[in-house]
Amino acid sequence: MMRQAIKGMSLRLLPFSDAASDALPIGQLLRLSLFQISVGMAAVMLLGTLNRVMIVELSVPAIVVATMIAIPVLVAPFRAILGFRSDTYRSAIGWKRIPYLWFGSLWLFGGLAIMPMALIVLSGDHATGPAWAGEVGAALAFLLTGLGMHMTQTAGLALAADRATDETRPRVVALLYVMFLIGMGVSALIIGGLLRDFSQLRLIQVVQGAAVVVIILNVVALWKQERLAPMSREEREAPRPDFRETWASFAAGDTVRLLVVIFLGTMAFNMQDVLLEPYGGEILGLSVSATTLLTAAWAAGALAGFGFAARRLALGRDPHRLSAGGLLIGLVAFSAVIFAAPLSAPVLFFAGATGIGLGGGLFAVATLTAAMALPVRGHAGRGLALGAWGAAQATAAGLSIFLGGAIRDGVTALTSNGALGETLATPATGYSAVYHLELLLLFITLIALGPLVRHRVPEAQADRPFGLADFPT
Repeated sequence: MMRQAIKGMSLRLLPFSDAASDALPIGQLLRLSLFQISVGMAAVMLLGTLNRVMIVELSVPAIVVATMIAIPVLVAPFRAILGFRSDTYRSAIGWKRIPYLWFGSLWLFGGLAIMPMALIVLSGDHATGPAWAGEVGAALAFLLTGLGMHMTQTAGLALAADRATDETRPRVVALLYVMFLIGMGVSALIIGGLLRDFSQLRLIQVVQGAAVVVIILNVVALWKQERLAPMSREEREAPRPDFRETWASFAAGDTVRLLVVIFLGTMAFNMQDVLLEPYGGEILGLSVSATTLLTAAWAAGALAGFGFAARRLALGRDPHRLSAGGLLIGLVAFSAVIFAAPLSAPVLFFAGATGIGLGGGLFAVATLTAAMALPVRGHAGRGLALGAWGAAQATAAGLSIFLGGAIRDGVTALTSNGALGETLATPATGYSAVYHLELLLLFITLIALGPLVRHRVPEAQADRPFGLADFPT
């Protein structure tokens, strides 16, 4: 009796322990969430570590690096098709998500496995072969890695949504987001430490070691996560649904508006990703160690947003209203970042960075939960919904990061030439232009979100828990 009481108490004290259910116990949920660790590791490799290695250590031209980094973003729109295919996949044993999770893992492994050699050849260090071999090899490596990331994450999220109950699904979403952040954070520390003493051999060891870790994590994650549901020959040989017809049915109602909100809101929160630390160092005069803490401040805010969203959604709150709350927090946070420069207030700057993480985290979890709650019409399933969410989110994130850096550089060039007048001829103007544009995008997102927020919960549901199946659509 005492042992059972202690075990029950320990489970209740675990973070996100209330995300478990009879259909998805806590052990299987935590094991399934390992695919987010592997995706986070791959994201760090593509957007951080390898970006820096190519430019600094391998002396690859910046335009070539930017092209390679853009490849995973260019394949992001295909997530909707991948999700639809997993919804309608037919096999003798009845698996739908596991095959896509498995092949996504293989592509992710293959991309990382050939990545270091391709980058070394891309840098010009090769004795034979055509001059274009490096570009082709690197492009193939980035394409495989990006496609593997998108397929793994889409199928994994769909599988988690399939197994979670309506009551636990919001907390499952928050847990998966936290695991993605943990994967990025831990991988950045480990990979950065291993590559401190850079050499080509060390690059091969680290990147291919990451490929092995990815495949191991994903195999552990998918093991026995989907039940067998054998199909008859007639079911397997029946014609597949048409994607265009299914998309037309899926896009009816408020679906397109929600995807527009996700795209605009993601752009608004992510345009500053590559600018916050330079802004703190160049404009506010912060040290390298101080600006490094910005990532910790942003992550702390994001984790708080995830936890708050999970708790409020579990209480039956409308995800659209929570999304609006995240956008309003973003308005205050970006205003704080803007005013930190003229006021020379680093504390205000750190508060703004924390607020950006809080608002962005709240917005991301709420919109993902809303996407999971989209009505299933015809052959459209959760895979298509989550693929559409991922396509909008990933495309907007990649585009916004590029635009943020380009706008800042363009405005800075204009101010240095005196084209904008003496008043704006300061280094802060380029950064401020991006932050003001993000404020505008937040306002536009709120306008687009308005019709979704106007929905009300029927009074008949007030006396029982509000589940995702009951979300107004």
